[in-house]
Formats: sequence, C-alpha cells, structure tokens
Amino acid sequence: MTVPRGHVETVVVDGREHPVKLGVWIMNQKTRRAKLSADKLAALATLGPDWAQQG
Repeated sequence: MTVPRGHVETVVVDGREHPVKLGVWIMNQKTRRAKLSADKLAALATLGPDWAQQG
C-alpha cells in the first residue's frame, strides 16, 4: 500500500470528526516491524509483500 506521508483521513466517532494521520501511522508501522515477534510478522505477511518485507 502506498500512502503519502502527509495523507490525513477523517474518521467519525460518535458523530465527531477526528483527523488521523494515516500516512505517518503506516510509515511508523513499517519502520517498527523489525521489532515484531515472528507470529506478528507472519500476520503482516498475509496482508501482502509491502507489509512483510523489511526495508
């Protein structure tokens, strides 16, 4: 999945809008995957190669 770092999604919770920095969140998750356990890495691999590959 390719999402620009500056991408922001608006999520509605209980009728209120909240901005979510989706691009930053995805980048952080991909950066931190080196610290994940083998079972969590396997779960990410089911989402596709972009999530499973280190890089």
